[in-house]
Amino acid sequence: MATILVIDDEPRMLRVIREILESAGHEVIDATSGDQGVAFVNQREINLVITDIIMPEKEGIETIGEIKQDFPNMPIIAISGGSLKGAGSYLETAAALGACATLEKPFHSFELLEVVNQALDGQAAAAPA
Repeated sequence: MATILVIDDEPRMLRVIREILESAGHEVIDATSGDQGVAFVNQREINLVITDIIMPEKEGIETIGEIKQDFPNMPIIAISGGSLKGAGSYLETAAALGACATLEKPFHSFELLEVVNQALDGQAAAAPA
């Protein structure tokens, strides 16, 4: 299947997403910060990135921008639990920067797998024949 990078500063969320994706046959790489995630994208062959938006040090918005600058065709799914203002505006900004899908936390495993499959299908459709 695919190699998926998951960037989230919450160990529990990383574990849950890893379990969902691995049960579907994907290889998962964990990163606990945007800087670490960007480094992995530059070092490894990644098929898809899933990033949290609200993180210390480097926010997901910055991370998406950096990845898209160097890898404009990289499919990215943005996830967020939001803040006092809600996740919507953060996720709208992520989509405007190039995230191909967004999910508001908490989400169900079937929702995550649906957007992952759509993102990977879109990547395959965009690949040269």
